[in-house]
Amino acid sequence: MFSMNIFNGQYQGKQIKVAIVIARFNELVTHKLLTGAQDNLLRHGVADRDIDVYWVPGAFEIPFVTKKVATSEKYDGVITLGAVVRGETTHYELVSSEVAKGIATIELHAKVPVMFGVLTTETIEQALQRAGAKVGNKGSEAAQGLLEMVSLNQQL
Repeated sequence: MFSMNIFNGQYQGKQIKVAIVIARFNELVTHKLLTGAQDNLLRHGVADRDIDVYWVPGAFEIPFVTKKVATSEKYDGVITLGAVVRGETTHYELVSSEVAKGIATIELHAKVPVMFGVLTTETIEQALQRAGAKVGNKGSEAAQGLLEMVSLNQQL
């Protein structure tokens, strides 16, 4: 018979402090992501006063502020939210790639979990679908993942 230890995160938000870093660009989408994230956190016990929201101009600026809050030792975790929608130029590839790499690098070096909730879509319609329409709300999913990761991080 095998003997192993299994660790699972819980969806318990009491007594944790969360930072949300969100891009203002494509605010029609990002505001819906924020609403989904906040709703999920509140439903799982995170107090309203323990959720700090940092608005940045666009997705490209998310890693800068995320690094500051993730290393501030004020938060148990960070959620990043944004929407990068393909346009007619190669700007989309540059922004989406650099934002993803920047957030991934921060998460690997931070002492707290950082959740990636930045949408990268072909159209604004696809982004809206992922911000609370038919495909669910990716902001809510990022918050759910953060709760689990904060709990797991506390067990390590």
